[in-house]
Amino acid sequence: MENTEKNMALPRLNEPAPDFVAKTTKGTLRLSDLKGKWVVLFSHPADFTPVCSTEFLGFAKKSGEFAARNVQLIGLSIDSIYSHLAWIKDLEDLTGITIDFPVIADLDMNVSSLYGMVHPAAADTAAVRTVFIIDDKGVLRAMLYYPLTNGRNIDEVLRLVDALQFTDQTGLATPADWRPGEQAIVPPPATIDDVKADEAKRGEYSEFKRWYLRYKKV
Repeated sequence: MENTEKNMALPRLNEPAPDFVAKTTKGTLRLSDLKGKWVVLFSHPADFTPVCSTEFLGFAKKSGEFAARNVQLIGLSIDSIYSHLAWIKDLEDLTGITIDFPVIADLDMNVSSLYGMVHPAAADTAAVRTVFIIDDKGVLRAMLYYPLTNGRNIDEVLRLVDALQFTDQTGLATPADWRPGEQAIVPPPATIDDVKADEAKRGEYSEFKRWYLRYKKV
């Protein structure tokens, strides 16, 4: 029971991301050393598996776009460094795509347990497909979970990074399916006086639907 509770423990949004030191295909990595960069930490169930292979290639194809957003990609599975190296080399030989981000070897399940990546109802010895987005201050900002059978949408991870960075820069929220360049949502007023004052400032918004749903384009 104690081990299950440890595996199911989850970090929480808007709190510092749990720090760790881990062996990776790029050498030893300490998460806190990456402050100043955004981090996308993603886990996969196992090396040399079909869905995971497509995801790793997908992240690798977009690695330049993540780097342009000041994002460090970090992969993880409960496999050895040697397994990771052999798999990465095989994927590169197969496709010509370079996988240039570090991959954590989590044989002791330390990082997987710390981040609640192992769900016993899915698998006792494999991390499910998780994505953790950590901002440049080391704060956990988003978590995504996928089942073992279904691959992630890499463009959605990029879009979410864009949305989080946009919110930090502007203080605005983003609507469903938002993309950079589109209008965003102004947070709703908190008092009745603010509601009445906003009615007189309709011209400041790109779209004013209701007092609680107002848009601006930045």
